[in-house]
Amino acid sequence: MDWNSRRITAILENALAEDRATRDTTTSAVLDPRQRATGTIFVKQDCVLAGLGAVKRVLEVFENMDPTVVGHSEVVSHPEVFDGVRMPDGRTVAVIRHNARAVLATERVILNLLQRMSGVATITRKFADAVAGTRARILDTRKTMPGLRILDKYAVRCGGGYNARQDLADGMLIKLNHAVLCGGIEAAVEKAVRQRVGVEPRIQVEIKTLQEMDQALHAGAESLLLEGMSVDMVREAVSRVSRYERPVPVECSGGVTLENVRAYAETGADYISIGALTHSATAVNMSMKVLPA
Repeated sequence: MDWNSRRITAILENALAEDRATRDTTTSAVLDPRQRATGTIFVKQDCVLAGLGAVKRVLEVFENMDPTVVGHSEVVSHPEVFDGVRMPDGRTVAVIRHNARAVLATERVILNLLQRMSGVATITRKFADAVAGTRARILDTRKTMPGLRILDKYAVRCGGGYNARQDLADGMLIKLNHAVLCGGIEAAVEKAVRQRVGVEPRIQVEIKTLQEMDQALHAGAESLLLEGMSVDMVREAVSRVSRYERPVPVECSGGVTLENVRAYAETGADYISIGALTHSATAVNMSMKVLPA
């Protein structure tokens, strides 16, 4: 993750502006502008860490937004603490040493980012662990927090998952709505094949029945998204595809939980996509303890 990229910097600037971090009236009223402080960030539950790089970068962005702040930041973390590592309850994430005004003004933005990203990484790791030893890979979806997709998808990777499409321009997925508007699955796939230049992007088709799967394959589908199928239906679909004349990756989605993901993985599906990794992730409980430097 390039925390210095323009996209990330814009996200952090917007987050600080939203909190009006440069106009912290309470801190300005009660603290000496030259006072320094130490902020220790720690987890309050077992989790998988994601977003460590945000700590220092948020402070740097704040310094650029408010050149009147006195001093510069120092962020220290243990070498064994990095994105993707399992963190036990009580473990220190990082220690910040800076002007007290900067520490307090950025505290909530830093914690919000760490808590959400670590929440995504933690639930992803649970799903990835649940399918360990099978061929299946856990995928995310586009069901991300608006404006924060790049962070959500990075957090998925920290948890051992894989990124599916980044956006609508990244690959071709013919969904059921496309098929309805185009006159059916076969018509939609055939048109996509004609319109495509070269062999990329791969044409993936969402299907809900085995009959639709046969139609999609006959028309030239190169990848299948089995939506809302039972474990038994997915197993049958994978079996049929394995006998097909060319290799076609199979992804299943819809109704997948931690309780049944192993069963879906054991069908032989190549991918399992789970929207809940990002749309329903629970933020990790973290806190920052601040003391005079």
